[in-house]
Amino acid sequence: MTLDQVRERMAEFLRGQDIDAVCAWPEEARVRRDHVAAAVSLRACQGGPGGFQDYLGERYNEAAGRWEELYGKRVKLTFGLDLYAPKGCGAAGLRDAFDRLAQALSREGPEGLKVKELSCGAVRFEEGMGLFCCPVEAVCEGCVYAVAEEGGAFLEVIVRGDGRI
Repeated sequence: MTLDQVRERMAEFLRGQDIDAVCAWPEEARVRRDHVAAAVSLRACQGGPGGFQDYLGERYNEAAGRWEELYGKRVKLTFGLDLYAPKGCGAAGLRDAFDRLAQALSREGPEGLKVKELSCGAVRFEEGMGLFCCPVEAVCEGCVYAVAEEGGAFLEVIVRGDGRI
């Protein structure tokens, strides 16, 4: 899974929670909205040891009928979830959107990621864009791990956040 896919996973999760979310820096032209939207970016990615020599253990794959070894690291991802609103929505619209965002992330968060921190900055008006803006950050934890067959060949790379492998 690439970092772009992790960013898209967060945007998809938010859209599933009835929060309009787009990935920051889209390849297509931006559509002007008449409501609040979140621009999802990945601001930081830090990794740390997950186990001895990155070995996390084994699991039995029932579908394949074999044992698989797991190797990986713990990761901390900092997402930018900046909220933007046209003048008609104003600061009150941004506050309401942040409340909905916080509620959605406190319930579950995107699959494979556990939300550890959520912060909100001051609302400001961006003259150049003609939009109100509120910077938001979410810090999530997870594991990036690879599954290897007995011979040592890696089969897949997975991101999980609930501590289960």
